[in-house]
Amino acid sequence: MGSPSFFALVGFIGWTLALLALMEILRSLLVVSRRVPANGFQPDNANLSPFMQRLARAHANCIEGLPVFGGLLVAAVAADLTAVTDPLAHALLAARVFQSTVHLVATSAMAVTVRFLAFSIQVAIAAWWVVHLLAAAA
Repeated sequence: MGSPSFFALVGFIGWTLALLALMEILRSLLVVSRRVPANGFQPDNANLSPFMQRLARAHANCIEGLPVFGGLLVAAVAADLTAVTDPLAHALLAARVFQSTVHLVATSAMAVTVRFLAFSIQVAIAAWWVVHLLAAAA
C-alpha cells in the first residue's frame, strides 16, 4: 500500500479529474440538448450558469495548485522523504476537496471566507513541507 503522500497526490489528481469530468458531462448534455453549440463554450464558462462558472473556477484552482502542492508530494515521494509529508498529506487533500466543494455550493461572504480558510490551510501545509523537506535533504 502506498504512503499517505502518494495517496494525497493521486487523490488530488483524481479530484481535479473528477471536476473536469463533471464539467465535460454537463457541457455534453448542453450540446446534446442543443442549448449550446459544440463551439459555444468559453474556457471559464462565462456564458453558462453560475454553477458552471464556479465549476470551471474550482477546476482551475486545482490546476493552479497542483504544481505547488503536487510538486511537493512528488518531491517527497521521489526523494523517499514521505516521513515529512505523510502526517499532513490527508489534511492537504481534505482541505482541497473541501475548498472545491464550498466553491461549488455557495457564494455567500461566509462561504468565501471558509473557502479561503481551506486554501490557507493548504498554503500553510505546503510552507511547512518546504522548510522540512529542505532540512531533511540537507
